[in-house]
Amino acid sequence: MGWLSKIFKASDHKVSEGHYHNNNANYKDAADSYTPSTSGDVWPKSDDEDIDRAIALSLVEENQKGNGVNDYKSQLEEDEQLARAIEQSLIVESPPRARYGNENMHQPVPLYFPMGYRICGGCNTEIGYGRYLNCLNTFWHPECFRCRACNLPISDYEFSTSGNYPYHKSCYKESYHPKCDVCKHFIPTNHAGLIEYRAHPFWIQKYCPTHEHDNTPRCCSCERMEPREAGYIGLNDGRKLCLECLDSAIMDTNECQPLYTDIQKFYESLNMKLDQQVPLLLVERQALNEAREGEKNGHYHMPETRGLCLSEEQTISSISRRPRLGTGNRAIDMRTQPYKLTRRCDVTAILILFGLPRLLTGSILAHEMMHAWLRLRGYQTLSQDVEEGICQVLAHMWLESELSSASGSNLLSASSSSASYASRKGKSPAFERKLGEFFMHQIESDISPIYGDGFRAGQIAVRKYGLQKTLNHIWMTGTFPF
Repeated sequence: MGWLSKIFKASDHKVSEGHYHNNNANYKDAADSYTPSTSGDVWPKSDDEDIDRAIALSLVEENQKGNGVNDYKSQLEEDEQLARAIEQSLIVESPPRARYGNENMHQPVPLYFPMGYRICGGCNTEIGYGRYLNCLNTFWHPECFRCRACNLPISDYEFSTSGNYPYHKSCYKESYHPKCDVCKHFIPTNHAGLIEYRAHPFWIQKYCPTHEHDNTPRCCSCERMEPREAGYIGLNDGRKLCLECLDSAIMDTNECQPLYTDIQKFYESLNMKLDQQVPLLLVERQALNEAREGEKNGHYHMPETRGLCLSEEQTISSISRRPRLGTGNRAIDMRTQPYKLTRRCDVTAILILFGLPRLLTGSILAHEMMHAWLRLRGYQTLSQDVEEGICQVLAHMWLESELSSASGSNLLSASSSSASYASRKGKSPAFERKLGEFFMHQIESDISPIYGDGFRAGQIAVRKYGLQKTLNHIWMTGTFPF
């Protein structure tokens, strides 16, 4: 059986129960060597049986080797089909594109990892075969990729993010897109796709740029635009007044007298008592403009004059009874009466526009009283920036004293003039303080060369040398000390 030993020489593997355990290369060698010798030797019968058995076993092995190759090819085909299925699932479930805060779009790139490496960012469990998303540098089950605001799955092709949290575009807009404080709609984007709006420099009231040209009214006191759901009060002379400013508005001449007394005491505390009793009248806009035309001298703050210190004899229409609110939030039944001014000194009267809040009325009155003090004390004709500047300094000082002398809880009851308002209307002290800060801000940020620059120059001089030395320098030189 020497040739038979050659048949199995290439491998030492055993043939057992019809299973073949050799590799392909060895199998090929064995198959190639499967050729009986042709030497012509005659074998015994027992040898013939052994040979037949060996040949039969060899044929079985060849058949099983063929089946092994087929099984290996079949496994490869199954693996390729599975890979194609996974790739196809990625195509079917393409990840959404993110819109971040600057509205730039990002398309996540699908990544391929073996099983066990994909962990869902939502439920923190392994993602098996099937559809998944690759967004925000994390893998997700489709049902786990949810909006931060509404907690519903995000199935849209695009989404927005804030702080690495995903949002539906609509939810993000509702949460973060600014709304107009006037019309309450989302502020539209401009031609460049950017959100453009206007904002008040003090109140930070945001509004659409179109409201600057669509006749949306502003409060004549605080300058805030009228929101659509809030009804501003219409005064007889065409001005609008918001409800917060209306709370402390002074509407007639008699109502203003306690405030006038308070400011006279303020001047006395500065050793600047007025020697003459100057009449104080509250008037409408038209009466104020007519009185201004009757004055020969003077500079007036444009675009609207809200106070005058008169030196000429005139007849003024003064408000003797405050109006009441009628239909449509309009002031009605206001009563006026003529008041003839007689010149007994260099100042005939102080006029203040009616319908302004107490603190604004007081600051205007403090300004006009400084004009009266300068004239009654015989100050020579001053340049406009010096005279208006020092008058603004006194108005600013009075506002500052009002805010600093009372806490936010009792600001309205800090003086006798406001005590009756506090008891009658129950106003908001917090807004009253904010309003006073706004009026101070207006004086400080005025860009006019006469009122604004004049105030800043006067304030620097007063802070450096004191009020009395500054006034003495103005008396002697007509200028601020430097």
